[in-house]
Amino acid sequence: MTLLHPPYTAWHLSYVVFGAAVAPVMDGGRLGATVLGFFLGVGITAHALDELQGRPLRTRISSGVLWAVALCSLSVAVALGIIGAARVTWWLLACVGFGAFIVLAYNLELFGGRFHGDWWFAIAWGAFPALTAYLAQTGTIRVEAVLVAGACLLLSVAQRTLSTPVRRLRRRTAAVAGQIVLDDGTVLPIDEGALRAAPELALRAIAYALSLLALGLVVARLS
Repeated sequence: MTLLHPPYTAWHLSYVVFGAAVAPVMDGGRLGATVLGFFLGVGITAHALDELQGRPLRTRISSGVLWAVALCSLSVAVALGIIGAARVTWWLLACVGFGAFIVLAYNLELFGGRFHGDWWFAIAWGAFPALTAYLAQTGTIRVEAVLVAGACLLLSVAQRTLSTPVRRLRRRTAAVAGQIVLDDGTVLPIDEGALRAAPELALRAIAYALSLLALGLVVARLS
């Protein structure tokens, strides 16, 4: 299996676009730097650190390589944030600090897993990218940014609600057995594939929909 899941990585990067798109003026260069920073942090660093915790993706990448990839990606993301802070607002340093902390605390399950929960996922992977992107565009936070961040947070809660049972089936389930009997006597077998099919389809559809929406917003704002 690969380290990254492109549709779901694009899903979370779309939140960066949503935050930037509601700014009065959207700067393409700032957006590109913000997307790159979150790709390195949310995409590469987070997945590399997650794979160090029990090999959920079952890759054959060595632990040393995973650590090197994670630390290099995180370092570049932090450097981009510092440069952005120097050019836009020093408040971005707070975002840099929180981002570096949460990607380590969440994915390595530090502090007894205190920060490894559904709501922390929604905050860090949903609301935080949107707020940071708006701040990078405007140097401030306004009500429209908070509303968009709230929507991204709730979308992440929905994602987590769908993905948690799917991950459990993929990674921890040894066997599934059962059946559904319809009122006309039809018997539908229950197995792992049947239980995963609907939530996985919903997740893929939402991932592609949000990615297309983000692309449409970029084209509309920069055209």
